[in-house]
Amino acid sequence: MRLNVVYASREPNRAAVILEAVAANGLAVTVAQKAKELLGLLANRSCDLLLVGSRLVDEDGVVMVKTLRARGPTKQLPIIAVVEHADAPAASPAVITRPAYAGYFAKTAPPSAIAPPGSRASSLRLEFFQAGADECLSLNWDAAECVARIKAVLRRTQTTASEEIIKLGPVELNLTSYTLHVSGKRVALTSKELDLLYVFLSSANRVLSRPYLIERVWGYNYFGSPRTVDVHVRRLREKLGSAARYITTIPCVGYKLVPPGAEMRR
Repeated sequence: MRLNVVYASREPNRAAVILEAVAANGLAVTVAQKAKELLGLLANRSCDLLLVGSRLVDEDGVVMVKTLRARGPTKQLPIIAVVEHADAPAASPAVITRPAYAGYFAKTAPPSAIAPPGSRASSLRLEFFQAGADECLSLNWDAAECVARIKAVLRRTQTTASEEIIKLGPVELNLTSYTLHVSGKRVALTSKELDLLYVFLSSANRVLSRPYLIERVWGYNYFGSPRTVDVHVRRLREKLGSAARYITTIPCVGYKLVPPGAEMRR
């Protein structure tokens, strides 16, 4: 089965060498330049690995990684950061020769260059690792080594990943496959409904305001009506059936998930 790789960056052509090498090794590559575009790709199609640059058109790369690590469906997604320039790894050449690749990525990509002294690449790499990235590559590294490191991350994450399941009464949310079962029966939810349910399940007995839910599920740059939360909660309750009673409304504030057996302690 061919694995899917998404590269998110405001200037994807700068990574032409690496992306062409990745594609040549049997991985399908899709490019996203905006955070909204990236989230849409992650919600509507399978993604086995995310490569993220230092900046997207509308979002900082480090912030994007933090956001994805806080979301249910992408908590375990393999993420590799790609920075502008960094010291070459041991036994790797510091400068690479750009081959004459054909295709989309090679049309406008400039050749790699050595970073000047004082580059913030090292601190940026640290920020990405602290945000939750599994690996960090540099545009001036040898493409073959970058591909080898990508494959190493895929091997490590695919072989060590285990199912993570959140259970609450009859509700069972599988964070690995991002599927929901209620009383043993599969329940189909939209990606936003699944995200919303994950926030409720991971924040039991906490009052969650509408602005908080908007930020967690739709992102801080969402400018729609807060009432969209009410619409999605209503639809979620309808699909949960008898388990809907665990999601209680807090007047003038938002919602609270009360676990089974905790009703008397409210």
